[in-house]
Amino acid sequence: MALVKKLSNGLAARRAAAGDGDPQVMMDVNTTPLIDVMLVLLVMLIITIPIQLHAVNLQLPVGVPPQSLVVPNKVQVDIDENSVLYWQGVAVSTAQLEENMASMAQLSDQPELHLRPHRKCQYAVFAHVLSISKRRGLTKVAVIGSEQFTP
Repeated sequence: MALVKKLSNGLAARRAAAGDGDPQVMMDVNTTPLIDVMLVLLVMLIITIPIQLHAVNLQLPVGVPPQSLVVPNKVQVDIDENSVLYWQGVAVSTAQLEENMASMAQLSDQPELHLRPHRKCQYAVFAHVLSISKRRGLTKVAVIGSEQFTP
């Protein structure tokens, strides 16, 4: 009798191991398909989003720079704290400034335009001077005055 009991216990253990016994409830959620879907969506998102390039188009000089140390001609335009324009130290109106820039643009070797705005001048006046220089075709424009902003 003990031998039969021993054999039946062994047989029951084998059936439970093989899955022939009572089914066990699975408590774990299979996350493998979820992870696969998320990875595919991530790859598709990366591929479809366009690359954002923040570029500024510049016209860089082409060729070899000149070897001579010629000091270029320069014209200085100042804007004071009251937004008054000065051409080479002489107060001018906007119309006179535009005429001076037009005559400067017609020269074969354009001088450099050094624009020095005061830190308290109106931005609209500064922007207007820049737009005049662009409209007249001046290509050598420099904004001078960063030394005013040092503490």
